[in-house]
Amino acid sequence: MTKTIKFFRVIILQALCGMALLGNAWAQSGDYPIKPIRLVVPYPPAGATDVIGRVMAQKLSAALGQPVVVDNKAGAAGNLGAAVVASSAPDGYTLLMGAMTSHAINATLNKKTIQFDLEKNFVPIAMVGSVPLVFVVHPSVKANTLSEFIALAKSKPGQISIASSGNGSPQHLAAEMFMRTVGVQLIHVPYKGSGPAMNDLIGGQVQSMIETAPSAQSQIKAGKIRALAATTGQRIPTLLEVPTVAEAGLAGFEVSSMFGLAAPAGTPVAIVNKINAALKVILSQQDTKDSMLGQGVIAMYTTPQEASIMLTKEILKWGKVIREGNIQPE
Repeated sequence: MTKTIKFFRVIILQALCGMALLGNAWAQSGDYPIKPIRLVVPYPPAGATDVIGRVMAQKLSAALGQPVVVDNKAGAAGNLGAAVVASSAPDGYTLLMGAMTSHAINATLNKKTIQFDLEKNFVPIAMVGSVPLVFVVHPSVKANTLSEFIALAKSKPGQISIASSGNGSPQHLAAEMFMRTVGVQLIHVPYKGSGPAMNDLIGGQVQSMIETAPSAQSQIKAGKIRALAATTGQRIPTLLEVPTVAEAGLAGFEVSSMFGLAAPAGTPVAIVNKINAALKVILSQQDTKDSMLGQGVIAMYTTPQEASIMLTKEILKWGKVIREGNIQPE
């Protein structure tokens, strides 16, 4: 057999293998989905992640023509459910509805205990919503603006308390980032959830807090706490009277809790793109935006590539805060 014939045989075999791989990829994604999809929410029912997940599940069921079933797998600060998805088959039938800011924090804070790598074991599909945070104080605090609060804190280092929903929570990390950004020393008081923290803020046991808008807005409107600034680039639709941190004189400090869908690493690009295309339509619909805003969530849409970039930035941002603040897991 001549070298020329051998060469062409190799070329033909490579072409046939390539066609076989393409055929397999099409079989995986061309008719996708052909059975129900499990959407894992790694938190208990009724929380923000669950609410967003159920809106996405209902809409995706209609868009994709197969049931999308929410499966609450709570535990280990969201890490248990995320680990279930990370170890699932990369076929598009098990997806993660993630609180991506919390997962990004855990990537550094709980690096030794989590059983997956957020960037290596997942492929982002899209960021679908964000929950803005708002800086609030007890009415007894002699500060009506964020600038006045910063000046007050600087005049009383280590004397003003700031509550959070727990050690390592987005609220805690936002407070740590605030202290490092403006150069003030506050006393961090962690609680077991936003509810107890808010109750003590209303009661005056603690003096300040950076809390999610959904948890704080009813108390703000009732006059039980005072809002100084929203930690977002734009004013919060449900709290339009509250200035942003930039408007309040603190440029460059933007924090919100982001939520998104992800699939196990290795999921075919065609499947990821098909789900993303459905989400693009879903998140442009006014009833979707209204349903999410009713729960304090601002609908958003990104491509998979944009979601990946945003996730990496979140990991880097919070990793820096954790290391510089020497924050340890409980």
